[in-house]
Amino acid sequence: MLPSLRYAALSSTRLYSTPVSKPSIKLLAELRKLTEVSISKAREALSATNNDLDASLEWLQKDLIATGAKKAAKIHDRVAGQGVICTSILSNGVGSTTGSVRAAMIELNCETDFVARNEHFERLAADIAHTAAYISEKGAPGTTLNACPLDSLNNAPLISQNKIPTETVEDSIRHLIAKIGEKICLRRAITVVENASRPPSEVGLRVAAYVHGSVNNPSQGRIGSLALLALKSPNVSALIKSDPFRDNLGRLERSLARQIVGFDTKLITASAGDETALYNQPFAMLAGDLNGRPVQAVLQAWSEQNGLVEGGNEDGGIAVLDFAKWTVGEAIEDRQSI
Repeated sequence: MLPSLRYAALSSTRLYSTPVSKPSIKLLAELRKLTEVSISKAREALSATNNDLDASLEWLQKDLIATGAKKAAKIHDRVAGQGVICTSILSNGVGSTTGSVRAAMIELNCETDFVARNEHFERLAADIAHTAAYISEKGAPGTTLNACPLDSLNNAPLISQNKIPTETVEDSIRHLIAKIGEKICLRRAITVVENASRPPSEVGLRVAAYVHGSVNNPSQGRIGSLALLALKSPNVSALIKSDPFRDNLGRLERSLARQIVGFDTKLITASAGDETALYNQPFAMLAGDLNGRPVQAVLQAWSEQNGLVEGGNEDGGIAVLDFAKWTVGEAIEDRQSI
């Protein structure tokens, strides 16, 4: 073909091709509101789908998965030593609507403290903790706090408190990696799930949590604790219906969780003089007349004052059954690996 004819053919093709219409400002705004993507990415999605909003959402979802996977692989070897400890309590035990215990604590890591305070990172941590608490089952007999397998949690649908699940935990992490550009990884998760006691049981279980160093969310910070408590008394069922008793119990539970975080707490009981044992520590986190006395003595006195046991009777009252204490980025020991 002569050059002039080839040029004419090409020109003819260009003249008769159908251009994709330019995305409207209204469509761009709506897509960005739904997805929070950049304006350039929103324009690319609409152009690729001929301005079909639903198709654009699907296009962005696939693009995020691909982009997140590539970026996650690229930064896999980076160190993620910052992040948050996050707790979630869906049901705190006897006295709650269901009477059951269902709670979780997770550690979500990133590379910088700046990202750890990012609202998207905080929201993801909260949703992962919520998911872990929601999907977990009761552990084997004789166990209390149980490690949540990360493979199972990563493959689970992310159960957000604000929206219907549409992606897995792992996909959500990759999406945030694509958006923020830092390595983000779920390091560990622990759950406690206990069924409600059947009446006329004299034992009621409760769960307590506390996080230190929170900025925007009181359930997230640098150090966190999750503790399982037991109330043992013939009066449990009646007492837990009392508002004053529940208020006092709530203050005691929070103080115990704070005590675990605030001291070098490694176990519940030990020989006298070992202040890494919770029960041997001066109860500095509890306000009032009992402040400063050993934790074990305070629990006994509190149980007497609040009607769980009668004076001098040590068979009953409130006790700490188990706890976990985590710090962001710490070395994971065998005992604390759960």
